[in-house]
Amino acid sequence: MSKLWKNSRFVNDTFVVVDDAAPLPQATPVIVSLKRWRESRGELLALKAPIGVAVDATAEFDVATDDLGKLALIAIPFAKFTDGRGYSLARRLRDTLTFEGEVRATGEVLIDQIPLMLRCGFDSFVVSHAPTLRTLEAGHLSVVREVYQTAVYGRARTTPSFGRVPVLEAAE
Repeated sequence: MSKLWKNSRFVNDTFVVVDDAAPLPQATPVIVSLKRWRESRGELLALKAPIGVAVDATAEFDVATDDLGKLALIAIPFAKFTDGRGYSLARRLRDTLTFEGEVRATGEVLIDQIPLMLRCGFDSFVVSHAPTLRTLEAGHLSVVREVYQTAVYGRARTTPSFGRVPVLEAAE
């Protein structure tokens, strides 16, 4: 069972993932593939509902044609916890492409990754890993307090604490 964790709590997910060949539901927030977004943008925008796009971690966006400003959400999968490309994509979405919508982590999302994903600009997490679910339900999430680089928390930026050693502390 998966749950959506956002804003430090579990929430109901209003988005429905729609396969490329499936019909689009009316007046329902949807998540479609980048391919379907590019092929059916007009039809999707006519739905008058929030639109999300699921991409793989190697996705390249064309600012001129992909209309990122019209998207409410971009979902980035983590096929395995050792694959860090999703972090880079999230950071690129926030810094280079100035994406203002929700950036969601899906797939293998583990408790150790969430503080670092938050620093890269992720807003929400689809969590299915049982120990991670239990830890989040208990309200335990570590916080990175001392860092070398700037961070992107959603749309907010933080500055580094230069000359300090990065420390991961348990939440109080």
